[in-house]
Amino acid sequence: MQFDLEKKCEGTKARAGKITTDHGVIETPIFMPVGTVGTVKGVHQRELKEEINPDIILGNTYHLYLRPQIDILEKAGGLHKFMNWDRNILTDSGGYQVYSLSDNRKIKEEGVRFKSHIDGSYHFFTPENVMDIQRSIGADIIMAFDECTPYPCDYNYAKRSMHMTHRWLDRCIKRLAETDPKYGYEQELFPIVQGSTYKDLRKQSAEYIANAGAFGNAIGGLSVGEPAEEMYAMTEVVTEILPEEKPRYLMGVGTPINILENIALGVDMFDCVMPTRNARNGMLFTAHGTINIKNKKWEDDFSPIDEMGITFVDTYYTKAYLRHLFAANEFLGKQIASIHNLGFYLWLVREARKHILAGDFATWKNQMVQQMNKRL
Repeated sequence: MQFDLEKKCEGTKARAGKITTDHGVIETPIFMPVGTVGTVKGVHQRELKEEINPDIILGNTYHLYLRPQIDILEKAGGLHKFMNWDRNILTDSGGYQVYSLSDNRKIKEEGVRFKSHIDGSYHFFTPENVMDIQRSIGADIIMAFDECTPYPCDYNYAKRSMHMTHRWLDRCIKRLAETDPKYGYEQELFPIVQGSTYKDLRKQSAEYIANAGAFGNAIGGLSVGEPAEEMYAMTEVVTEILPEEKPRYLMGVGTPINILENIALGVDMFDCVMPTRNARNGMLFTAHGTINIKNKKWEDDFSPIDEMGITFVDTYYTKAYLRHLFAANEFLGKQIASIHNLGFYLWLVREARKHILAGDFATWKNQMVQQMNKRL
């Protein structure tokens, strides 16, 4: 696995690069559609490949461990074969899901005991078995097991949690060194920077993670309710420290504007459920602002969903038709909206890459942020 930094853009910290794995090249900046349980919700693999066309998608250790369960994935030959996806996969280690199960889990030094949201059964995650599970899932990039702290978070709790995340990282690294990939291709670990919204903790954590010497590095514990300004401030602190020659992944972020602002701070990789979740509620992202397709104003608007024609649905269907599908509660409406939003996110990061390579990213980014900050 290899990361090549192709260009840095003057006036910002934005970068264009390429990650090369056994499943192909990932051009950065990149947005990873979230395929939590082995599917990008509401989208066929054919449309995902041919219309949205991401180099990499994301799966989730917690969810895949519970269902379909690891023995099924091993029998299938890993998640790639199980879901018929021949490109890259990254798996989140489950730390965020543990955070979100605050009423149904207990965290201690050894690991986390949690209650399944499916059947109420109890399970135990440790740094070691989470590495084993991700080996079995077969992702190209696997995440260290961490604790994602809430916002707001008491300083002393954030500090204790950060140090435990660091100790867990050491155990993850040791376990990976003791085991081999199961399906004949390379897997690489990304550690995760924590520290809540405390600048000194973020610095400490970024330094610890940088010194771990992993292939790439992630920034966690943001996009959990803090103001965007605090997210950007913490990201800037961390990207000042994380090594330039390695990819940087900001977990769970975010809106199109969040993504552009964090690209400008030196982040290379993003994921978020927002494009599909908002799509299912009728919210469409475009280069000129957001559209609530349920609004009556679109009832007799027979123009394309998006005149830019980012994916086939944008010119194949009209706003009036899509509004009708939502009014009639037809699932096709949610599917069309999901394809559009995912297509827009991938278009956005690819346009960002073009402008980084052309050297005018800062000007383009400022214009796009102004345009996208409108309600149509």
